[in-house]
Amino acid sequence: MEADVSEMRNELQARDSLWRRIQLECQQLHTELLKMKEHKDMQEIQIKHQSSCVQLTEQLEDKNTELLLFAESQEHQEEELNKIRNHVYREEQSHCSEQERMKTEISDLTEELHQKEITIATIMEKASLLERQLKMELETKHKLLTKQQLLEFRYQVIKSENTHLKEMV
Repeated sequence: MEADVSEMRNELQARDSLWRRIQLECQQLHTELLKMKEHKDMQEIQIKHQSSCVQLTEQLEDKNTELLLFAESQEHQEEELNKIRNHVYREEQSHCSEQERMKTEISDLTEELHQKEITIATIMEKASLLERQLKMELETKHKLLTKQQLLEFRYQVIKSENTHLKEMV
């Protein structure tokens, strides 16, 4: 899109340059036309030949025709330039809107990622707490098992002694 916009800008600049050259030529032709009028007037005063007057009139008409053609071309170039400017403006607006949409989307995704990171941290914290609790319970159960085994061993010893005493009695 940016390449298209750049290309359109280059085309606008080229057309604008062409337009300026046409305007300069129009000004030069206008200046030339004024000079020719002065020249014609001087020739009429000095020579007063009809043939030169006809020739100058024809040249003046040719220049007027050229000037009218340039003016028409200039209007057409202005229309083209305005169309291109409008198109470039629309493209730039579209590009800006797309950039804003992408910025909003990135912001939303960043916020969502942040929330997920917070959730993960909370879960990790709870898992760590549960792991500590589980370790404590295992230690407690291990101690109880050890006590039970010790008590069972004592029971067996006492039972054995008791059996031995019964036999002796």
